[in-house]
Amino acid sequence: MSKQPVHAAPATDDRPPARGAGLLVVAVYVVFALAASARAGVQLVRDAAEAPLAYGLSAFAALVYVAAAVALAHNGRRMRRLAWTAVTIELLGVVAVGILSVAQPGLFPRDTVWSHFGSGYGYVPLVLPVLGLFWLWRSSPGRVARANEGR
Repeated sequence: MSKQPVHAAPATDDRPPARGAGLLVVAVYVVFALAASARAGVQLVRDAAEAPLAYGLSAFAALVYVAAAVALAHNGRRMRRLAWTAVTIELLGVVAVGILSVAQPGLFPRDTVWSHFGSGYGYVPLVLPVLGLFWLWRSSPGRVARANEGR
C-alpha cells in the first residue's frame, strides 16, 4: 500500500491593502493614470497624425500608470509581480524617452508624459517609479518577515 501525498489547503492572502506611504504612492499613480489617459485620449482624437509616436507613447504611458495603480493598490502575490513589472517598465520608459527626446528632438515634435524625463509634470514621472520600486521593496512580505524574525 503506497502512501498518497497529503495536499495542504491553498494558502490565502489576507494581507491588508496599501496604507500610509503605500497609499500615497497609489494615490499619485491614480492621478497620473487619469492625467495621462485624458491627455493621450485628447491627443489621439484631436491630433493623432501630427505626432503619432509621441501620442502613442502617451497612451502607452497611461496604460502603464493604470496597471501600476491597480497592482500597487492590491497586496496579493500576482498583483505585486504586476506592480514590479509595470513600475520597472515605467522607469525604463521615462529614461529611454527622456534620453531620446533630448538627443533626437525631431522624434518627438510634441511632448509625451515622459518627454525630457517628465519635465512637463515637474519630473514626477522620473521620481515616481523610483519611489514605487522602493516601496515595493520596502513592503515586500518576505523582507518584512525576515526583518521581524530578527526582533
